[in-house]
Amino acid sequence: MSAVDPVFAAVTAPGTPFELVERDGLLQFGQAAPDLALMIDSARRHGDRTFLVDFSSDGAERRLTFEQVFAWRDQLVPMLHIRRGDRVAICMRNRAEWIVAFMAVIKAGGIAALLNSRGSPAELVAMIDDVTPALVLADSRRAALIREGGFAGRMLDLTRPFDAQEVERRAAGPVTDPGIADPADPCAILFTSGTTGRVKGAVLTHRSLITGLMAMQLTGVMVLHNMARAHGVPVETILANLPQQATLLVYPLFHISGLGAAFLSPLLAGTKVVIMRRWDAQEAVRLIAAEQITMFSAVPTMLWDLLHRAKLGDGDLSSLRNIASGGQALPVNLLDEIRSACPQAVMGTGYGMTEASGSLAQAVGDDFIRNRSAAGRVLPLAQVRIAAPDGTLLPQGKSGEIQFRGAMAMQGYWNRPEETAAAFTADGWLRTGDVGYLDAEGYVFIVDRVKDMVISGGENIYCAEVERVMGEMPGVGECAAFGIPDERLGELLVAVVRGEGISEAAVKDWVGERLARYKAPGRVAITDQPLPRNDVGKVNKAALRAAWASLSGDK
Repeated sequence: MSAVDPVFAAVTAPGTPFELVERDGLLQFGQAAPDLALMIDSARRHGDRTFLVDFSSDGAERRLTFEQVFAWRDQLVPMLHIRRGDRVAICMRNRAEWIVAFMAVIKAGGIAALLNSRGSPAELVAMIDDVTPALVLADSRRAALIREGGFAGRMLDLTRPFDAQEVERRAAGPVTDPGIADPADPCAILFTSGTTGRVKGAVLTHRSLITGLMAMQLTGVMVLHNMARAHGVPVETILANLPQQATLLVYPLFHISGLGAAFLSPLLAGTKVVIMRRWDAQEAVRLIAAEQITMFSAVPTMLWDLLHRAKLGDGDLSSLRNIASGGQALPVNLLDEIRSACPQAVMGTGYGMTEASGSLAQAVGDDFIRNRSAAGRVLPLAQVRIAAPDGTLLPQGKSGEIQFRGAMAMQGYWNRPEETAAAFTADGWLRTGDVGYLDAEGYVFIVDRVKDMVISGGENIYCAEVERVMGEMPGVGECAAFGIPDERLGELLVAVVRGEGISEAAVKDWVGERLARYKAPGRVAITDQPLPRNDVGKVNKAALRAAWASLSGDK
């Protein structure tokens, strides 16, 4: 890229904050901090700027400056009583306490294990048992669910006030200095499902997470420099006249999109973060106008809801300057609707995964508009290749599995050596499980998925996990889950179940009570006939998908 893009060459030159060097055979940021705690601490310079706008448990609005959040973090660190390398599980809905908890764990040298707060008691405890944390940080609702699931270990409910004397005693006592982390040390564990139907924790190191964050920053810096060049003004002039940016946080913080793009990246940039606990399009329209939100990133489902609500209520979206989408492909008709409703906004998209600490490819502004069927252009520090099932590398334009390597790659899956080995090729490239191809300009196009996964409303739902739970239901002989196209959700998870004495509602309730509610099938077809199978005995989902209209009575 540096040979064809003078802006990229300039902003990554030796001596610049984004200087690129090669270490261990990988392109890396030469000036990167070794420890995420150091990077987070640098945001304290934003001082009395508003950082978080949130609502407490009783509905009262809270406005916290950067300094107030850092002071809260500093108060919490001695309460953790952990040492470097200890795992600390965080399980809360999106709220200020979640953000403070993460900052405190990293400051204390811990490894933050981010639990899916939408999980059932059994799911939550299974994740906790997997990482054996020294401590669990939760809100009241999740704390009750975790205890209900049988966890008896140490847990702090951060939504209840601590005893003042205990806080004072801890603050007065000595706090162990964890020292500086090695870049290869684990930093966070984010849970992601797999084709086995069991969740597993992707281990992100300080280096991988910092690389992911700096890659996002680099993209922003390049956009800024290109803007300055287009308008013939110095970058410094634009920065001096740029008001504080504001973003609406709608992604779950336990997702890499929530952790990186919606929390840590705004923290470092001095951006105001307005937290939504639960998606509500009407409330989102109100907050965008009231808080003058400039940046909004969401899955297509939310964008559709937002546009629909804005039209119904004549909502004001004029403050938006950047709109991005992720989680699934952005439909062209949705893109046209957004551009019509928000002509002042720059559009963007990206392609990534938890195991890549965020994005592997991005496209913003003109780069996106001129190639809007692409998932983005491969980022500078990511090496991407396309491989055939037998491992043969494929040329441009040919579809195969997307594989990547780079400093942003995860270390592996926590305590899962076999699954870690299966995730990487023999020469160290990480298998994404996605099928796609590359063009001559480095754009990546997603064609299909190797993994049996449905993306519904931006949420990854693994069919094997849902099938495992349905298969435990009395009366179920065999079952299959798969996705069908849905205009609003992108895909709708549906299931076909062969059994006796069961109903569609019963199957939905069964799954919804044992897994996160969004993993329950949206539709269930009950049959008394054996499910079709292929030559190797696996359920033929292509045949079921083709017969869905008949099976479900939608004809």
